[in-house]
Amino acid sequence: MKFTGYLFVMVAVVCNIQSLTAAEKLKIEEATVFLKGAQLTSTASISLAKGENEVVFSHVARDVNGQSLSVSVSNGVIVESATFKNDYLLNEVVAPKAKAIKDSIDLITEQRDLVANKIDMLTEQITIIQANRKVGGENTGLSTAELQKLLDIISTKMESILNQKDKQVLALKKIDELLVRLNKQLDEEHKREFQPGGQIVVKFYATDATKTNVTITYIVPNAGWEPCYDIKVDDITQPVKLYYKANVYQNSGVRWDNVRLSLSAGNPSEGVQAPVLNPWYLAFYVPKPMQQKYASSAMSSGNAVRAYKKPLVGSLDNSMAATTVADESSINDYVSVDNSGVNTSFDIDLPYTIPADGKKHLVAIKKYDVPATYRYFAVPKLDKDAFLQAQITNWEDLNLMPGQTSIFYEGTYTGQGYLDTWNMKDTLSVSLGRDKKIIIKKERDKKLRSVKYIGTNVRETFAYTITVRNTRKERINLIIQDQQPVSNDKDIEIEEQDAGGSEFDAATGLMTWALSINASETQNVKFGLTLKYPRGKAVDNLPK
Repeated sequence: MKFTGYLFVMVAVVCNIQSLTAAEKLKIEEATVFLKGAQLTSTASISLAKGENEVVFSHVARDVNGQSLSVSVSNGVIVESATFKNDYLLNEVVAPKAKAIKDSIDLITEQRDLVANKIDMLTEQITIIQANRKVGGENTGLSTAELQKLLDIISTKMESILNQKDKQVLALKKIDELLVRLNKQLDEEHKREFQPGGQIVVKFYATDATKTNVTITYIVPNAGWEPCYDIKVDDITQPVKLYYKANVYQNSGVRWDNVRLSLSAGNPSEGVQAPVLNPWYLAFYVPKPMQQKYASSAMSSGNAVRAYKKPLVGSLDNSMAATTVADESSINDYVSVDNSGVNTSFDIDLPYTIPADGKKHLVAIKKYDVPATYRYFAVPKLDKDAFLQAQITNWEDLNLMPGQTSIFYEGTYTGQGYLDTWNMKDTLSVSLGRDKKIIIKKERDKKLRSVKYIGTNVRETFAYTITVRNTRKERINLIIQDQQPVSNDKDIEIEEQDAGGSEFDAATGLMTWALSINASETQNVKFGLTLKYPRGKAVDNLPK
């Protein structure tokens, strides 16, 4: 009883402490989302008394970077201090999905109780029947026929009850398994949806009683965005339609409701300090046991070894699953691109709502109609199909970043790819998929193949033909690549090489043909080589 009273007093004290300061709820107006992390801008309008005022602001994200916290005010009010803290005393707000699961658990638990009660009732009936059977067996006043009739009734009744009990036990088992799964899912939803809310405690000083507008900005780690693209080509005579999008996620503990989004290519967690090179001192190698002794002696004599230390960079959470929003048909009217700063940013005027669920939410950024030239590309040694590629120049002006692509050609989804803008040069090649109307066949010419033994050596000749048939209704440009082997062993000599009129790189053995093939036309290229190697030895990876 004393402990209970003490706990009650402590709770009352906590409540009284909270009531000593004014409480205000912030409204999140803007979210600048970095590749990792986000800066949130919230506002509130408050009334202050003359002198010092302490205000607790709620509806704040969790795990705020305290160093990023900034508070600005109006009407001559002075900000004396601002402090962030997680508030673990806030009442839990159950998310809709978690509430639905919890309601299902409550309903199924009620059903489980009914099934358990039915099992108890059947168990009691079995106990009574067993007792009556014992009494009937001891009752010598019954005739044999009457006793047999009684036993038959008991047996029939017992069998029926046992069957009912088995069914109820099986039903109870299935219910328990379902409850285990639902409770696990509820735990996951609680971890994902509910996070302890944050509070920002600000001390203001006002020379007179006044109203002031407060703007608070801070950075949270558990948010970010990833670029992605829809690339659509209706016809190879038309420009490429490139839809620039972003998968935005956040698990900051507060919902971003109808906020103005700005997507930045920056990453505050990388730091802004440029690295500095320290002197690089050479020294003789000392074996490890002596090195430890030497190091100990050097430290004791006051000598220190300079070392370059890398700044530590914090890691950020990144939990995702996919969903889709936004209509990009007229998104260009609502997005502006800012290249004036260090990093490119996309300012989106359309309001977006991003739940604090850690899932990816699709946001449309820009739509570009990009002039392109089209070509087909094939490597028959590795794949018999021709791949249509769009060649895009001046792509640097599009502010593209590496990301996944979804490819649509002639109104059909053809698959996914990846836009690797970091490793691109002057021309951006986008693969649009396979074209089965370009038929390619690579064959080895058996007539020209020969094996000759000359002294202690073997001379083996290989010859190949690549045949291309264009069944499309228009002329195509096709790049074909194949390769000649390259020897790093002086005993394996390439005596003759026929590159078939290709652009040939002797160092790598790469052969490249640029063909222009008319509709319904068939063309072929031929190439070959002769190898010389010692008799009695086998070359491991001869051409096939």
